[in-house]
Amino acid sequence: MKILECKQGTEEWLRARAGIPTASEFDALLTPKFETRTGAMPHTYLCKKLAEHWQGGPLPSFAPFGAMEQGQILEAEAVPWYELERGETINRVGFCTTDDGKVGCSPDGLIGDDGGIEIKCPFADTHVRYLLAGEVPKDYAAQVHGSLWVTGRKWWRFVSYRRHFPPLVITVERDEEIMEKIGDALGAFLVLFNEALATLKERNK
Repeated sequence: MKILECKQGTEEWLRARAGIPTASEFDALLTPKFETRTGAMPHTYLCKKLAEHWQGGPLPSFAPFGAMEQGQILEAEAVPWYELERGETINRVGFCTTDDGKVGCSPDGLIGDDGGIEIKCPFADTHVRYLLAGEVPKDYAAQVHGSLWVTGRKWWRFVSYRRHFPPLVITVERDEEIMEKIGDALGAFLVLFNEALATLKERNK
């Protein structure tokens, strides 16, 4: 694993993740049951990553208010709350990649030598839904396990935090069967990516 020390959301971070598959987007390649997706969704994701690679940076995007609020709560409250409550230090990192730099993830932090953490600060009704379900939401399953795949770590914590509500803290252990499925999906994606990139280069002559 390689670690890029930068602040998430900055231009450096956006450029680091442009053009390569990242764990937060693995749901474009895998279903919540970790079956490889087919059809329009992975193709759209392929085109996005090719466009990023070709232009050498991220595509224009606009963060909605909810995403900005989430980031503010995460920075100001969720991380120090977790460290105080659990007695663990969160090492904030910008971006992690596999050793070959072909796949990445943006953890909310690494814990010790074996763990990592993903913290969500959703709206109140969404947080309540997560609390009632008592499990990692399916929308984030690929991201959590994908972060384990990229970093090689043994466990990951999913935290849903909302002020004035009880928190949801779930520890996800590394599952080698799931790791294999993620590896297969990423391997197939990278083959398609290289083939499509070759096509673009040929048409650029």
